[in-house]
Amino acid sequence: MAVPVSQMYTVAKYVITQKVKRVERYPLVLMLEPLFRCNLECAGCGKIQYPDHVLDRRLTPEQCWAAADDCGAPVISIPGGEPLIHPEMARIVQGLVERKKYVYLCTNAILLERKLSEYTPSKYLTFSIHMDGLKDEHDHAVCREGVYDVAVKAIRAALQRGFRVTTNTTLFNDANPSRVRQFFDEMMGLGVEGMMISPGYSYDKAPDQNSFLKRERTHSLFTQLLSERKRGWEFNQSPLFLEFLMGKREYDCTPWGNPTYNIFGWQKPCYLIQDGYASSFRELMEETSWERYGTGRNEKCQDCMVHCGYEASAVKDTFNTWSGFVGTVRSTLFPHATS
Repeated sequence: MAVPVSQMYTVAKYVITQKVKRVERYPLVLMLEPLFRCNLECAGCGKIQYPDHVLDRRLTPEQCWAAADDCGAPVISIPGGEPLIHPEMARIVQGLVERKKYVYLCTNAILLERKLSEYTPSKYLTFSIHMDGLKDEHDHAVCREGVYDVAVKAIRAALQRGFRVTTNTTLFNDANPSRVRQFFDEMMGLGVEGMMISPGYSYDKAPDQNSFLKRERTHSLFTQLLSERKRGWEFNQSPLFLEFLMGKREYDCTPWGNPTYNIFGWQKPCYLIQDGYASSFRELMEETSWERYGTGRNEKCQDCMVHCGYEASAVKDTFNTWSGFVGTVRSTLFPHATS
């Protein structure tokens, strides 16, 4: 099983509690960005195209902890930029773990092996390694040779020390289904806990604007990837979200499910679109015009099927509909029977 029972129980209890309280909008995962600076310049990334005076800014540990407390989400994802560049990242993570938050520290792993001694293995901490395919594809995606080998070495080192390790993979229009399936074999062969996969989002500022997936291509690609999936594959995601990527389910976007806090404040409306900032989590939830976003409502959302917008929708379906609950149970117990 890709997600520990304790984490599944915590998330389920949290969601059911919100449902009992009749809370309409609630966060599931906090996207916490302590910095935008990165040690790579990936062609499909729109997060590093800021001037140096912005890239040099950092959130303090206290700001990170306050955001986690205000938001209340049981899971915290720490993307970037490259989080391991932050000089106080280990202290930030320690404070979040002490709050019993399930932390996914997203890293390209270039600095990971030398930083491992700063962290303590815990069920609450997972290193989520950015891996965009086999060696040739990954090094091409991150625009630097040798990064794949460095990441694989770091994964092995982290696993040897007892850390939870997953991978996160962004797929683009030129993805070769056969090669991606080989990549799944490779990652599971390393011993990672599970894999997260998502289609790339069309950032306006990304250098490469020709490789982003349209919705129909997303359905086609993920159907080829996930049909007749192998027994050794484990995905660290809602099974209903994977079915959504395959075109088997239709969901509206739930942008408030993964709210983003960064050096500018609470980003409206989501991790991918920057339409202003709120000064508090309450302001974000109560004053954002949520009806303006989602497929058919906003041009920027037209082809988006990314996990930060739709994973929460899939989780909501699990607890709000009978078909969603049955589908989740079926896919959890018999994940390789899905075709």
